[in-house]
Amino acid sequence: MTQHQSLRINFGCGQFPKSGFVNVDVDPSAKADVFHDLERFPYPFDDASATHVEMDHVLEHLNNPMAVMREMDRILRPGATLIIRVPHFTRAFTHWDHKRGYDVSFPLYFDPDFVGGYSGIRFESVSTRLIWLAQRELKRKTVGPAAYYVACCLAFAFDFIGNLNLFVTSRLLSFYVGGFDEIEFVFRKPAA
Repeated sequence: MTQHQSLRINFGCGQFPKSGFVNVDVDPSAKADVFHDLERFPYPFDDASATHVEMDHVLEHLNNPMAVMREMDRILRPGATLIIRVPHFTRAFTHWDHKRGYDVSFPLYFDPDFVGGYSGIRFESVSTRLIWLAQRELKRKTVGPAAYYVACCLAFAFDFIGNLNLFVTSRLLSFYVGGFDEIEFVFRKPAA
C-alpha cells in the first residue's frame, strides 16, 4: 500500500468500521477496506506510513502480541499515535476466543528503563485508562434498558474511583466491582 499524507488504520474493524480510517479485518463478512490475517506478517502497509493506528478488542485474540507490537513499530511514523483497547485481565476470559487479558503494567514492556522486562520495542506511554462498562453499544442491546441505565451510573463512579490509582484498582478494587471490562492504552512512537 502506498504512503498517504495522513494514513489512519483501524485493525480488526469487524462490523464497526471507522470513518476516515483504512479498516482492516480477516473475516470476509467484516466491513473492511483491506482483508488481512493479523497473524501473518508483514501487514500490507509500508514502513513508517501510518500517523494513527487503533486496535479495539483485537490484540487479545492474537497468538503473539509482541510480534504485533513490533509490526506497529514498523508501520507507524515517528511521533504517531497507537491506541489499543483490550479486556482487563479481570474480565478477559468471558469470551471463548480470548487468548489473554491485560494489566496496567503492559506499557512497562516498551520502556527501555524497565530492567528485566523491556521487549526491545520502544513506545512512549501517553495514558492508561480502566473502563468498567466498555462496548456500550453491545451492552445496550443485550442487558435491557433498566439494567443498562443502572450500569451506566455505576460505571461513572467506578471509572472515576478506579482511575485514581491504576495499580491499586487493578490488583484490589477491580475484584470488588466485578472486574473492569476494558483497559485503554495510548502510545506514541518516539520521534527519534
